[in-house]
Amino acid sequence: MSAALGAERPQVVSHVQQALSYTVFDCKWVPRSARLLCLGSAARGAGVVQLYELHGARLELLREIEKPKPIKCGTFGATSLQQRYLATGDFDGNLNIWNLEAPEMPVYSVKGHKEIINSIDGVGGLGIGEGAPEIVTGSRDGTVRVWDPRQRDIPVANMEPVQGESKRDCWTVAFGNAYNQEERVVCAGYDNGDIKLFDLKTMSLRWETNIKNGVCSVEFDRKDINMNKLVATSLEGKFHVFDMRTQHPTKGFASVSEKAQKSTIWQVRHLPQNRDIFMTSGGSGSLHLWKYEYPAQRSKKDSEGSEMGVAGSVSLLQNVTLSTQPISSLDWSPDKKGLCVCGAFDQTVRVLIVTKLNKI
Repeated sequence: MSAALGAERPQVVSHVQQALSYTVFDCKWVPRSARLLCLGSAARGAGVVQLYELHGARLELLREIEKPKPIKCGTFGATSLQQRYLATGDFDGNLNIWNLEAPEMPVYSVKGHKEIINSIDGVGGLGIGEGAPEIVTGSRDGTVRVWDPRQRDIPVANMEPVQGESKRDCWTVAFGNAYNQEERVVCAGYDNGDIKLFDLKTMSLRWETNIKNGVCSVEFDRKDINMNKLVATSLEGKFHVFDMRTQHPTKGFASVSEKAQKSTIWQVRHLPQNRDIFMTSGGSGSLHLWKYEYPAQRSKKDSEGSEMGVAGSVSLLQNVTLSTQPISSLDWSPDKKGLCVCGAFDQTVRVLIVTKLNKI
């Protein structure tokens, strides 16, 4: 029986490896293309953007762009499929939007934060999410800001510590709940284990919790649906899956946690074609592929008659160790199921193929 199951398990195959001459912090597929981007920092402190195209079993470097400051993170999420502009956050707190066809000058630029922008996400573009084309940035300066590139210089929302509250390093941000023109939330994770959910419709803090360890990555399973699931990964190898459909007045959202490994889980990314499958990348140079199973009933009534969520379970589909260094960035191709790119601190970018995903 187990041998038969093993034959059906997905395999994570390293398709192409490309050595880089710089530290890669983020990598992204260019939507509707066989191209990918690597973003990072050269040894002398400059920012690097490299554009590659996948040709069979090799990557061809199409363009290399140097920028004054190291680039930490990027997203295509806030622009249309026609434009495919790249938004980046750098070590100096700058938010820039680039047209990769003419990358000499940004099409939009703002000094977004006082310190490094650790994380960026976009929504309302690429046909994903209703409403305005917005970008959210999270920074070491403790603030989370939402930007509409059609409005110059000032954020449309600014989430920062209230007076007297200590500022925490924001490591990760993600949009969600963007299923109509009015609704939208931002989830942010911080170095002290705080997770905060900001409701942009009411401009208020909707929910917060603490997972006891620094929050490295948060992602909703889909940005453009009524909030469904949220995965948060942590510094000490655990991740938490929150069922976001039912919010209890005092207990918040139901969750299940899983100890994936001994080292940091740097990132989580949901498979675009199946929101119940996700991949985590680890400090030990490994990738883990997971599947979420829903419970028989997703909610129940407590003793007071309030609805509360019921968490499901998580099973490991496959894991693979690719590097001796942390895999710090990960991105699924939005167009080709099972195609994935990851960047590691061994200065290598790898294109992966995950097989048998249609059999799960």
